[in-house]
Amino acid sequence: MPTTIEYQNDPKLGNEALNTLWTAAWDSHFPRDFQPILSRNLAHVDARLVGFVNVAWDGGIHAFILDTCVDPEFRRKGIASALVERAKTLARERGAEWLHVDFEPHLTGFYRGLGFASTEAGLIRLRD
Repeated sequence: MPTTIEYQNDPKLGNEALNTLWTAAWDSHFPRDFQPILSRNLAHVDARLVGFVNVAWDGGIHAFILDTCVDPEFRRKGIASALVERAKTLARERGAEWLHVDFEPHLTGFYRGLGFASTEAGLIRLRD
């Protein structure tokens, strides 16, 4: 029986649910308080909390996709693509003119397939 995924814009999410998803989706996750992140974002989308994407905002015309993740049990079903597409729509509707994303090289095809163009950017690690 196929699983129905319900996507939600800006749901109220608690730390326990997000930490559970992060533990499943990321290799090296340590529990943290997500409320400061959620209180400052432009938007976020979840899918029955099997997936999540955060849209950070600079307060002007730039928005940034962060933390796109899907529980490994639900990967390869189009959920991440749907989350990013919804994030693009929300950012546009809420006034952003540019949507940025940084990603690891193995995700190039994924983000290019969703319309993101290549840009040069800088990054510095502030903590070990």
